[in-house]
Order: sequence, then structure tokens, then C-alpha cells
Amino acid sequence: MQYAASGSNETGNGTALRNGDPHVQEVVKTAHEELRQLMRQRTEIMKRIGTLKQTIAGLANLFGDEILGEDLLELVDRKSGGRQPGFTKACRMVLMEAGRPLAVREVCEQIQQRLPAVLLRHKDPLASVTTVLNRLVEYGEALSVVRENGRRAWQWVSDPVAVDQPNGAPLSQL
Repeated sequence: MQYAASGSNETGNGTALRNGDPHVQEVVKTAHEELRQLMRQRTEIMKRIGTLKQTIAGLANLFGDEILGEDLLELVDRKSGGRQPGFTKACRMVLMEAGRPLAVREVCEQIQQRLPAVLLRHKDPLASVTTVLNRLVEYGEALSVVRENGRRAWQWVSDPVAVDQPNGAPLSQL
């Protein structure tokens, strides 16, 4: 879908567009519907990617990373070349391998155990991890849940869940 953009609020014949113009409203409505559809598709794709990454990581844990090619190791954030994975990749890896919802402190502890150098670059690691985890929720890669104790935790998304489930919805199995 193409949308014309100009520096003024006038059409080609000089008629001012108003918010109530039915043609403008129709373009906005169509764009909104398309955006919602694409966001739902992105969420479903990210869930499927999460499932596949988790499956591949599980197979690598069972049979060793050597069963994966270099490109696949990189795709599932397990490449161990001299370079440390980025902060977001480290958070993804911890959530993906946890298999259960983790609190921010637990994610920080796991990163500290596995990749301590990643945390050294951050003044406030807890705040940085919280920011990344919330972004992973926005991307559809993680789910924010509320534990029975009322504390938030984050879980890697691999199983289908309702697209319209609100953030922080309690999971009965926690």
C-alpha cells in the first residue's frame, strides 16, 4: 500500500484535508488494519523462531554443538568465536535455555556465570536486563508473567499463546 506524503495539508487541487474527510479516514483505517495484521504475523513468526531455536539448542545440549554448522550456531546464539555475544543475545540465550520463567536477578546471575564480560559494560545490569527483557516481549520473543509472589518474571516464547493475552498475565503453572 502506498501513502502520499507532502509537506502541507492540501490535496493537489488546493482543497484542505480535514480529519473528518472520509477518504483520509479510510486510508488511516486501512493502514491501521494492515499494521495490526503484520504485528500479529510478526508475533507468530517470532514464536515459531523461538520454538525452533529452543529445539536446536536442546539437540545441541544432548549431542554437542559440533552437530550444528557455523551458520546454525550463530542463528541460535551459540557461536563461540573469540567475540562475546551481545547483551541482547545473552539475555535470549539465558531465557531460551531456562525452560521456565526467570526473574531479572536470575537472568543477571546466569549471564554473570556464563559471560561475565557482558555485564561489565553496564553501569546498572539489573536495569539493562529489564530493558532488554521488555524489548523481547515487544518483539514477541518473550512473555512477561506474574509469579504467585506477585513478582514479574520473563519466559522464552516457544509454545503458541493467545496473541491478545495481556502482559503480566499470571500463568497457572508458576
